[in-house]
Amino acid sequence: MSIISMSFILAFSILLLALVIDWVLGDPSPNEPWKIRYKLHPTVWIGWFTGFLARRLKNPNPKIEKLGGVILALIVTASSTLLTYAALRLVNVYLGIIAYLVLASFLLKSTVCIKLESDWGVAASKAIKAGDLTEARKYAHFSRRDPTNLTGSQIASSVIESIAENLTDFKISPLFYYFLFGVPGAIAFRAINVLDGMVGFKDPEHINIGWFSAKLDTIANYITTRIAALLIVIAAAILGEDHREAWRIAKRDQAKVPSVNHGWTMAAMAGALGVQLEKPGHYVIGDKKQETSSIHVLKTLKIRNMVMFLFIILIGLPMLFLRIEILRILI
Repeated sequence: MSIISMSFILAFSILLLALVIDWVLGDPSPNEPWKIRYKLHPTVWIGWFTGFLARRLKNPNPKIEKLGGVILALIVTASSTLLTYAALRLVNVYLGIIAYLVLASFLLKSTVCIKLESDWGVAASKAIKAGDLTEARKYAHFSRRDPTNLTGSQIASSVIESIAENLTDFKISPLFYYFLFGVPGAIAFRAINVLDGMVGFKDPEHINIGWFSAKLDTIANYITTRIAALLIVIAAAILGEDHREAWRIAKRDQAKVPSVNHGWTMAAMAGALGVQLEKPGHYVIGDKKQETSSIHVLKTLKIRNMVMFLFIILIGLPMLFLRIEILRILI
């Protein structure tokens, strides 16, 4: 067997095992931060390190604090990436290929979130369908909004929006950078995404310390979110949803969402489902051909799964093969 075949099989095995781990174990719930699984999650470590440095790089001088924001993002991203590379290298050299495969798979799995989102999505759908809004509102935090007065339709909208947004942040982007740069690439993206999630806001507290992290996240997701939107259109066609509307609404409404990137996937999903997605007081996307309901949450999960499958088969594996071939030529 050639070196290129062995490298491809190993990389594909890491991906496959990572997805199996997610399917079996899922992610620790952020609602239970006291559990050991949560405390040991690499994303939690990155988050803790980000908070630790951010507090020490704050400065009353806006220009100095902006420079601190650059230093913060570079240190967190570089240290996460280099530690991952070093750990994998050492395990491979001293413990062998099986230990390397297991560690690499667990690290890659830590950059994606599928099962937990699916479980919450199904639970929210069931609660909305049953009219139990008290239970359903527990899942509206998906999209960082106050659930107190949300209706069933608005809760369904918030869950759908979050699944569409997370399609990039927790699926396509980390896998894209895995196929491009291996496990360290996926961890690098996760570090950038955690930075943005913790400090990349425009409020007075974060506007300076988080500006560079927000820019990095926008750049890192720029290509992948547009790939995801296109794949939503294709997935809608395969699954019998409205792919023409998915494309039309994506082009028309993507700019209505404050995010440069996430509007594409959210608008494409709204068009595919024929619903209107609304964050009260902020934006309304899509045409209201039908009331947003529990069934649309389940349809969103189906489209998400199809998008992931299409991405891996049509884009990811060819990228992986090309990367390995380029490395073979260079080395």
